[in-house]
Amino acid sequence: MPTENQSPFSVRHATVDDVNHLDAFIEPFVRLGRLLPRTRDELEDLMENGFLAEVDGRIVGFAALEIYSTKLAELRSLAVSSEFQGRGVGKALVQACVELARKKHVFEVMAITSSDEFFQRCGFDFTLPGEKKAVFLQTRESY
Repeated sequence: MPTENQSPFSVRHATVDDVNHLDAFIEPFVRLGRLLPRTRDELEDLMENGFLAEVDGRIVGFAALEIYSTKLAELRSLAVSSEFQGRGVGKALVQACVELARKKHVFEVMAITSSDEFFQRCGFDFTLPGEKKAVFLQTRESY
């Protein structure tokens, strides 16, 4: 049972009707450099495979699954309000995305993150069977 300062949260599929509220929710994360900026069209595209965490109708978290093929999907734009971090919101959003990947028969899900410990607690790892690794090359200083 939640304590007085711990409201229960729910996770649901996002819809196009959520775009304006989501845009306002992620703005502080973009300003702090934690998420990349998104246009309205990009946010609308994320809605098909996106999930919101809510408390009393207020967005407290978001994550989306971008499916590239049946081989690979990426967990995108994971954000949780600071007041709800450490309460299972992020993990529930990750689980919703992973379950969607399973349902759609996607073989692998990757996440690009600065919080690798969190994703490891969610079952992600740095290497896949066969020692596959992702490598990156940055072509400019900033996005």
